[in-house]
Amino acid sequence: MPVSGAEGAAPSLHPRVRCGFTMADLAALPKEVREQLAELELELSEGDITQKGYEKKKAKLLGPYIPQIQNVDPSVQQTPGPSSDPAPSPDAGPSSSTRHHRSHRSGGARDDRYRSDIHTEAVQAALAKHKEEKMALPMPTKRRSAFVQSPVDNCTPPDTSSASEDEGSLRRQAALSAALAQSLQSPDYWINRSLQSSSTSSSASSTLSHGEQKSQGPAQQPQLSLLADVLAHTRIAESSSVPPDVTSSTSQDRGSRVDMPPIVRGMSREQSRSSMLDTADGRGQGVPVHSRVSTKIQQLLNTLKRPKRPPLSEFFLDDSEEIVEVPQPDPNTPRPEGRQIIPVKGEPLGVVSNWPPALQAALARWGATQAKSPALTTLDHTGKPLYTLTYGKLWSRSLKLAYTLLNKLGTKNDPILKPGDRVALVYPNNDPGMFWVAFYGCLLAEVIPVPIEVPLTRKVGEIINNDAGSQQIGFLLGSCGVGLALTSEVCLKGLPKTPNGEILQFKGWPRLKWVVTDTKYLTKPSKDWQPHIPTANTDTAYIEYKASKEGTVMGVAVSKISMLTHCQALTQACNYCEGETLVNVLDFKKDMGLWHGVLTSVMNRIHTISVPYAVMKACPLSWVQRVHIHKARVALVKCRDLHWAMMAHRDQKDTNLSSLRMLIVGDGANPWSVSSCDAFLNVFQSHGLKPEVICPCASSPEALTVAIRRPGVRGAPLPARAILSMAGLSHGVIRVNTEDKNSALTVQDVGHVMPGALMCIVKPDGPPMLCKTDEIGEIVLNSRAGGTMYYGLPGVTKNTFEVIPVNSSGAPIGEIPFTRTGLLGFVGPGSLVFVVGRIEGLMMVSGRRHNADDLVATALAVEPVKTVYRGRIVVFSVTVFYDERIVIVAEQRPDASEEDSFQWMSRVLQAIDGIHQVGLFCLALVPANTLPKTPLGGIHVSETKQHFLEGSLHPCNILMCPHTCVTNLPKPRQKQPVGVGPASIMVGNLVAGKRIAQAAGRELGLIEDQDLVRKHQFLSEALQWRAQTDPDHVLYVLLNAKGVAVSTATCLQLHKRAEKVAAALMERGGINTGDNVVLLYPPGIDLIGSFYGCLYAGCIPVTVRPPHPQNLSATLPTVRMIIDVSKAACILTTQLMMKILRSKEAAASVNIKTWPTIIDTDDLPRRRPPQIYKPPTAEMLAYLDFSVSTTGMLTGVKISHAAVSTLCRSIKLQCELYSSRQIAICLDPYCGLGFVLWCLCSVYSGHQSILIPPMEVEISLPLWLSALSQYKIRDTFCSYSVMELCTKGLGTQTEILKARGVNLSCVRSCVVVAEERPRLALTQSFSKLFKDLGLSPRAVSTAFGSRVNLAICLQGTAGPDPSTVYVDMKSLRHDRVRLVERGAPQSLPLTESGTILPGVRVIIVNPETRGPLGDSHLGEIWVNSPHSASGYYTLYGEESLQADHFNTRLSFGEPHTLWARTGYLGFVRRTELLDASGDRHDALFVVGSLDETLELRGLRYHPIDIETSVSRAHRSIAESAVFTWTNLLVVVSELAGSEQEALDLVPLVTNVVLEEHHLIVGVVVIVDPGVIPINSRGEKQRMHLRDSFLADQLDPIYVAYNM
Repeated sequence: MPVSGAEGAAPSLHPRVRCGFTMADLAALPKEVREQLAELELELSEGDITQKGYEKKKAKLLGPYIPQIQNVDPSVQQTPGPSSDPAPSPDAGPSSSTRHHRSHRSGGARDDRYRSDIHTEAVQAALAKHKEEKMALPMPTKRRSAFVQSPVDNCTPPDTSSASEDEGSLRRQAALSAALAQSLQSPDYWINRSLQSSSTSSSASSTLSHGEQKSQGPAQQPQLSLLADVLAHTRIAESSSVPPDVTSSTSQDRGSRVDMPPIVRGMSREQSRSSMLDTADGRGQGVPVHSRVSTKIQQLLNTLKRPKRPPLSEFFLDDSEEIVEVPQPDPNTPRPEGRQIIPVKGEPLGVVSNWPPALQAALARWGATQAKSPALTTLDHTGKPLYTLTYGKLWSRSLKLAYTLLNKLGTKNDPILKPGDRVALVYPNNDPGMFWVAFYGCLLAEVIPVPIEVPLTRKVGEIINNDAGSQQIGFLLGSCGVGLALTSEVCLKGLPKTPNGEILQFKGWPRLKWVVTDTKYLTKPSKDWQPHIPTANTDTAYIEYKASKEGTVMGVAVSKISMLTHCQALTQACNYCEGETLVNVLDFKKDMGLWHGVLTSVMNRIHTISVPYAVMKACPLSWVQRVHIHKARVALVKCRDLHWAMMAHRDQKDTNLSSLRMLIVGDGANPWSVSSCDAFLNVFQSHGLKPEVICPCASSPEALTVAIRRPGVRGAPLPARAILSMAGLSHGVIRVNTEDKNSALTVQDVGHVMPGALMCIVKPDGPPMLCKTDEIGEIVLNSRAGGTMYYGLPGVTKNTFEVIPVNSSGAPIGEIPFTRTGLLGFVGPGSLVFVVGRIEGLMMVSGRRHNADDLVATALAVEPVKTVYRGRIVVFSVTVFYDERIVIVAEQRPDASEEDSFQWMSRVLQAIDGIHQVGLFCLALVPANTLPKTPLGGIHVSETKQHFLEGSLHPCNILMCPHTCVTNLPKPRQKQPVGVGPASIMVGNLVAGKRIAQAAGRELGLIEDQDLVRKHQFLSEALQWRAQTDPDHVLYVLLNAKGVAVSTATCLQLHKRAEKVAAALMERGGINTGDNVVLLYPPGIDLIGSFYGCLYAGCIPVTVRPPHPQNLSATLPTVRMIIDVSKAACILTTQLMMKILRSKEAAASVNIKTWPTIIDTDDLPRRRPPQIYKPPTAEMLAYLDFSVSTTGMLTGVKISHAAVSTLCRSIKLQCELYSSRQIAICLDPYCGLGFVLWCLCSVYSGHQSILIPPMEVEISLPLWLSALSQYKIRDTFCSYSVMELCTKGLGTQTEILKARGVNLSCVRSCVVVAEERPRLALTQSFSKLFKDLGLSPRAVSTAFGSRVNLAICLQGTAGPDPSTVYVDMKSLRHDRVRLVERGAPQSLPLTESGTILPGVRVIIVNPETRGPLGDSHLGEIWVNSPHSASGYYTLYGEESLQADHFNTRLSFGEPHTLWARTGYLGFVRRTELLDASGDRHDALFVVGSLDETLELRGLRYHPIDIETSVSRAHRSIAESAVFTWTNLLVVVSELAGSEQEALDLVPLVTNVVLEEHHLIVGVVVIVDPGVIPINSRGEKQRMHLRDSFLADQLDPIYVAYNM
């Protein structure tokens, strides 16, 4: 995209105008058509009509003239537009030329406040500088359905080519060589080009991956894009061993195991290297080379490799315990060097002999002596005069109102209003007459008027939505104690009513009584009644509202003497004369509009012509015409009005402005006003406008008028401008800009201090210390003509209205109090006042000040502004991670394409970076007309900020740049070399002076049923024994979704069933002893029968979760993989499942011809096996336990008969299980402790198990809890997924369950079976929710197991309650445990994982040195127990991993014991509690799996911690998961709300991770609910997610690449 200098710095002067019309053509149109065209332009630029409406209306206007003009000047029409294709012929009609017409319209849509050609040039220069660096920013990916904002021609056609993978790759090579033949520049150049041709359509059409040509683009684009893909991938391939580190300076050293897709653990490292990109389906294609995601991430990495702005010295070390510090100031920053400022005095206030003693007295005088003299003329909505109020009428009506207010409301003895009460004035902007009467009526009645805006409301559905800030008005009315509102009949009719006709109670407002003040409702005062008009004193006369930076609305009280003195000072400064005419375009309810147009005008018997805002929108020239018609001497306007008049002016021959002696510019204190004033003068000087009449002024709600330029003398030189250096301003000093004109700010003066006032400049923050002469500070003013206080808010008042400046030594400079004006500026030569910004627009970023208005100006100078509306852009800062971060929000035009918007956004970033040397944190575009507005049409900043932080802004485009602007992160941690140092020497059982962190369960000892143990070493024997001794004892009951027991199994039935299966295996399967047999069953009793059948036949059972019939493509490959890896000789399953395995659908995802023998066990004949197998030793394998870990690793472990017996015995002891007991199990029975409890324990201990398949709970949520209540279960086991189902699904239904008689008071222990850190939040909310059903808060606890040992902890009946501790998260990242108090910042609650099982010992070990650690130290949990697994079941006979994980020894201390490594980090802490034997209890706390941890910036992060923070960030985040890719942190969030909320999540997710974890998120992916894969234990499969993301299979709603 070339820098758009081509379009001219002042596009409004371009020779070709819209629709093929030339300037000459336009001149040929009739005047009223030209005016209507200008109005249309204006409406479009303000966003009042849509582009479509504009085109339609315009076509209608020009329709009659097109044929006449067609042949005027063919030469001009052929001029190609900037888009370099020939202009369409005029008769093609307006619609075809939208694109061209857009590129010129930017001039017409300029926002008044910020128009500056110089600045436009500066911005272009800054962008040109960036162009040289050639950086491609990856464009976000967006699902089309989410935002159908762009016209069709911007979508890339979906990929229709039917080429297979190989064909595609051949073509790609051809394309690549062709592209290389055209000279190949740097890869960056290619990647840069590819960005612009890259597709933004949904992930279904990957970026033109098969070399298909883009229909409208030049032919070489697809190749470019491909090349980018290939290049990106060659880089990735080269660096895949060590991804380029963007975020830290540490060297990268991570085990490659984390990066493996689901392959079998236990293969050698070399093999894993080579197959690192092999994905689960084994086709070995890895991440497809044309994956769009990876290209974009590569682009992102390239942009992030650029150096950051601050040098490294500004980073600071995060002293592990201390929170971050502020960067050290740069010694080269400019410092103020002048002397201390001396207060500046205004000229004395002149004494006039006939000055009225009060403002009301002036009105009384004119009402009596000049009754026919006009006071106010109001206009209708077309700009024609509506009525004129004379001074006589104004006086008589105000008297009537005063009399009515005091005497006719309430009764004589109990009047509603008393003098001094506050009254709200609610009048629309187009009704100044009623407002004047109400205001002066209140002054005469001595009640205090509080003018406010009419509360507008929009009905959204049934919800009443007040306009922005209306709640805050409620705060103002409350703090002022307002109980009565005056309004007009018309206005009252328009207010929203309740069904019975009362005025709606607005949100946040006090109860108001409404009084209509139309003349017909007023009572004529009785003859003897006279208003009391005292001499002006310090009592409050009126209250003017002001909104603070935070959006709070406060009332500034102005006393009677202040009001009078202010009018006097304005009269003197502006030299007002009796009988003059004044045109006022400003809001007459407050500020300059009220002071000049309502108060001072009455003081001087001036005729005011009030031009309402609505008229300005319809007829922008109306005020200029009024000045011309009435020969007005003074006009009161804002830059906006100058700008509109200029735009609509074109060739208004007949206006004459020579009568003006003062053109007061109300927002002249905005530094960008100077260009509007100049441009206006430029256009209207030929109409008699004299340069010296332009009078900018500065005002503030607290100090009223601060300074105003006095009207100049004809021919005297105009005041000089200040050209300041932006860099200097950002450090708060005044430096004339010399080095680089791009970063200059030109400021005009706002004249001199007001008569009778005293002004100082003080430092804006800290104590009010006087500034030096070359320092920018806040202007403070002492004057009798200022506000006196914030009404009803004494605390805030003191800091603003009673400031006493101090000198450099801190001593006050005098007694007199000054008022803070909220304006930033300095006093220039000749005591002229210059204002460079407002305190509320000030943003302090890394110790430098930036002004919101300046940034808006820079953003709007980025051409072409066809993407956004000029008047609808706001800048504010949010505090994230100890600094302010700048956010820009703008409204996007409906016809802007994705590419245009993204292009514009990335250029705004570069421009602001180049000119202001500050990074933007976030740039968001929202759909047209969605930002909250102020009553006069501006954007409500604090409300917009509120929406942004709450996540209710609903952007349609967003660009986050945390990498660029977050420069205060702590330095990455350097890992210390590990070695066993002398401090680790062990003395007894102490290590480094601390008790060794180890813990053990009770002794297993030979227990009371030793005969059973001795006789039946094997479970198969136990089952036979039970079938003989207690044949009819029911071991198992299976429930369905209705809670009905669908099948049961007694000891004998189970034995018989096992015999049938064993016989079938021997006869039909041709099975040999020791063969592996896969059991593929839904959860139930068949599974158990087949398991024992395998043991009877001497086979080794492998339980596998059956594939999901509705989702075979995702679930069947895993089944196939386990079958292949376990080399199963046979599959036992049901008839239904057998059909599925052989179905056409199954054939689509796996090869069904190579299944091993499949035996359906549904209707087996009654046979007995010739003999029941008895293993020769207990060390023989009993079964294989296969499970896919969360890192996508499929691991099978071998469980021996000895391990089975000791594990069952251990659980029996811990849970006190006997044949008389019942337990309920709601778990998946395929692996881990779930399988053990479901299939093994009952046969061993003889207790009855009620089996509740979790999938039945999904169908009927109350099933599990009802069963517990119905069977009066004391002990139950469940998974986190079941608990979550109940918590989310039944949380609101506890009353209904109670009514159905569900009672959980019987439950003594409810154990969650898991292989992860206990989910404290979930277990606590479960306990709280179901407390009403009698669930004891002590019942819920957790178990912990791992691959090497299926059950390490289990909260049984004997041990003390699990304890909870709070650990500091910062220390945890450094692999340390630091215990803190509950509620400490950055604290993480951890709960004990249950009591350690009998016979189990655990020890905490440093995973690197393999030495034992001390109490409360974080390390890997190692376990020693007779029921540990015997090893991995692998294909590769890879012994080293086996030995390392299952039979490993400590490096010192106790070298003979063999330990198994769990792969989990945790710590042991000795508590104050006592265990069963009376010793102090050692609690084991699990922190998380080592494989899962992310190493970023040299620190260790547990994904769950980041995910917890992310899920808290916004109410619509259902679930989230994080993983890393080439050192970028990727956050995937499921969106539970509507798709328009998708982009709200991006900044909130980035903020919360930065704030709580000190990490910058690289990519934010927003997906639909249910996309994040979760296994049966309820654990997230983050690696699967990562693979799907990289292979572009997620179909995300939105992908944001943070810069």
